[in-house]
Amino acid sequence: MHKKTIPLEYANSLIYELEKAFYDERGKGARFRMTTLGREFFRKSVLPAIQSPDVDHILDVVRQVLVSQGIVAEVSFSREERLIRVQIAGCIHCPVEEHMLACGVEPLACLPANLMVLGIEEKLDLPVELAEIRVENGVCNLLLIVFDHRPSLD
Repeated sequence: MHKKTIPLEYANSLIYELEKAFYDERGKGARFRMTTLGREFFRKSVLPAIQSPDVDHILDVVRQVLVSQGIVAEVSFSREERLIRVQIAGCIHCPVEEHMLACGVEPLACLPANLMVLGIEEKLDLPVELAEIRVENGVCNLLLIVFDHRPSLD
């Protein structure tokens, strides 16, 4: 069977149109519905490689998968207590964020960030929020916040 691929520009234009339509429907609240984007890829490509419930290990596994799959060129991160600052260069989806910004809309989703969030939530059972996506000169600067525990109604 022949494996057919589609041009990246075409895929990113569809992603942009979907995100923009969702934003037009839900406004900034759409961001909180985009957090599971990449869940299937996470389960197949990232989760099996996570061998430790250590945040740095989880982030490093995500970095390795993203780079090896050609999704990004580089990922670096630093942690300060509950804050994780991530820089991503060479992401194949950066044109989507740049197009959103050009239309005056703050980017709603980031697959690399979602994979990090999913890893921490899956392995540590801690909620994580993608608080900020900034794009500067083709580099995405992300801020993740790790919360101490899941809220309960008790």
